[in-house]
Amino acid sequence: MLLNLLYLFYIFAKIGLFTIGGGLAMLPLIQQELVNEGLMTLQDTLNMVSISQMTPGPFAVNASTFVGFSLYGVPGAAAATLGAVLPSFVICLIVAKRFFSVIDAPVTQSILAGIRPVVYALILSGMISICGTAVFPDGFLTFPDWPVLAIAAVMTALMWKTKLSPILLICACAVFGAVFLHY
Repeated sequence: MLLNLLYLFYIFAKIGLFTIGGGLAMLPLIQQELVNEGLMTLQDTLNMVSISQMTPGPFAVNASTFVGFSLYGVPGAAAATLGAVLPSFVICLIVAKRFFSVIDAPVTQSILAGIRPVVYALILSGMISICGTAVFPDGFLTFPDWPVLAIAAVMTALMWKTKLSPILLICACAVFGAVFLHY
């Protein structure tokens, strides 16, 4: 069990070290490290995203805690969460001391400009993977899950066109799913 916890810590420390751009940027890394290794399925990943997005707190912390708990209970949750958070914490301590004195330096601006496209690509890759699993639960060569696709389209339109609270929309979708979608 200890080796499993250390391996889980190692996996999430790698993910935490390279999750640049926020928690959603960790999705391709989770897929690579956990789904491809057989520790999770794409459906598990979709469930993790749903639960991590609707619970309070940072996505990376919620996601790592969820995965760790799913795999190894409370010790797994602690190992995964510590692994995901520790690299960022150490980097923030190191960078914070000097960052504001070099923020306007051309080399700093160049580094940040170079990182931005990777951040966008990581988030887009994760989004495509999760959306694909949600809309095509049996694979891309099957029929889409029309209710899920319709709900996503309506919620996207409501978010763009109205000022409704995302919290209200999440709650409405949860109620709708509980009442009408029986899987």
